[in-house]
Amino acid sequence: MTFSLLARDEKSGALAGAAATGSLCVGGWVLRGRWNAGLSASQGAAPSTLWGESVLDRMAAGAAAAAALAGTVAPDPNRDWRQLSTLDRQGGTAGHSGAQNSALCSHIARPGAVAAGNILSGEEVLHALLDAWDNAGGPPALRLLAALEAAQAAGGDTRGLKSAALLVLQADRPPLTLRIDLSEDPLRDLRALHMASASGSYERWTHAVPVEIDPTRADAALIRADG
Repeated sequence: MTFSLLARDEKSGALAGAAATGSLCVGGWVLRGRWNAGLSASQGAAPSTLWGESVLDRMAAGAAAAAALAGTVAPDPNRDWRQLSTLDRQGGTAGHSGAQNSALCSHIARPGAVAAGNILSGEEVLHALLDAWDNAGGPPALRLLAALEAAQAAGGDTRGLKSAALLVLQADRPPLTLRIDLSEDPLRDLRALHMASASGSYERWTHAVPVEIDPTRADAALIRADG
């Protein structure tokens, strides 16, 4: 089972995505994102990383989430084996859950967030993802971690989890992409990895590198201090 969440943080405008599964390397398989386009989550019985990139291409060209998803899904004769979620930069969302995926395969798309999963123990897993995102405080990454933990507590993957990942894109921060590809407790390890990334010399160094609003930035004082 894989469950995922794509959401736009209302306060910062950040685009935030997270996923967890009972298989390996969920970050590499599922999550894609570009600041000029949005986010995608491609999963299911036969997930297509090509779908994940194609839908971003369409949104980068100006298509809204729903139109980008429809244009990506429709030409594929094996679309019923796949699942796709999309989030555009304005917070538009859309989802596709193919009928050949193992039950329960479903998604909930609403303005600003879309939750999806397959081999779900029940729809409550998707509601847990969305509710935890809505109610958690702090920066987007912490809201994503709370959402993943709530989804697993609500039934999650009955096989247990092996991998988890999150992705956060912001105009004034470098991309935050954290992946636990194989672990006995990937949610614990993902939280620990986030804590390390948000503190100390690594966090200071991230203020020295290029970002969307300053694509040539190189803060010499910060670089030398942590070099």
